[in-house]
Amino acid sequence: MLSEVLPPVVDRFLAYIQLEKRYSAHTFAAYQQDLIQFFTFLHSQYGDVSLPGISHSHVRTWLAGLMEEGMIAKTVNRKISTLKSFFKYALRQGEIDQTPMTKVTAPKVGSRLPHFIEEKGMLAIEDNRSLRKGAENKPIFGDDLKGKTHRLIFELLYHTGIRLSELIAIKVSHVDISRLTIKVLGKGNKERILPISPILAALIGEYRDCKRKELAEFDMEVLLVNPESGRKLYPKYVYNVVRHYLSAHQITTINQKSPHTLRHTFATHLMNNGADLNAVKELLGHSSLASTQVYTHNTIEKLKEAYKKAHPRG
Repeated sequence: MLSEVLPPVVDRFLAYIQLEKRYSAHTFAAYQQDLIQFFTFLHSQYGDVSLPGISHSHVRTWLAGLMEEGMIAKTVNRKISTLKSFFKYALRQGEIDQTPMTKVTAPKVGSRLPHFIEEKGMLAIEDNRSLRKGAENKPIFGDDLKGKTHRLIFELLYHTGIRLSELIAIKVSHVDISRLTIKVLGKGNKERILPISPILAALIGEYRDCKRKELAEFDMEVLLVNPESGRKLYPKYVYNVVRHYLSAHQITTINQKSPHTLRHTFATHLMNNGADLNAVKELLGHSSLASTQVYTHNTIEKLKEAYKKAHPRG
């Protein structure tokens, strides 16, 4: 079915972004899915439409249908980006004379402030004490390898602001305990060296010792391993760990409970405590300062709240 729907140039385009552009597996899968959805829609609604016969009207109709179904603007914009890249490639390959995307405009995305956890919640995590009613101050993490693994996941995400993909890719050789630094491989294979606290360095050392004692065999290269299998962690495992502890111990009331929430929390807490915007940009590995500036809005909201509470005319 897909061979009937997808023009041959789609396979060449996907090979191009995977092998030459070296897009991540996640981005590649998103592009592939977007193109399959678009051409499936085109075939079901309009029959056999040649690649040069695709117009902006076809694209707009597809996008309008997605938005009517409740798809958010951010996701629609990503699909527009996929089609723009594909048709630009097809144009260079001589498959079409003009791209239909010139008359397609992206819907506006409402500005949303990043969700973050209050400092009280993160202090409880660091002190290893629950905030759940009836279990206040009881330990959150166990003292076995599983507990140490889960605790180190939280500590690394919150103390460094690294992404989930960066977390699971940390190698033992990337950690320099004596210099209190950790090397991270970010987007586009860009490396950055991040500072770590003596407390975090000690936790990493304890974790490595515990790993050697409790596991007969484990992946020697990576820092964090599955406490049961000894293999490298996978994204879903980390996501489930973060969500479980934040929910089970009532650390926060926000709905967004993911590893990326801890990255937002790291940046917001730094900004709220007076950190330089450029320094936060470097720590997060942002290529543009515009990506970091969103955290200044959280700071302003905090200032407004303090003003309202303290000022007689607030």
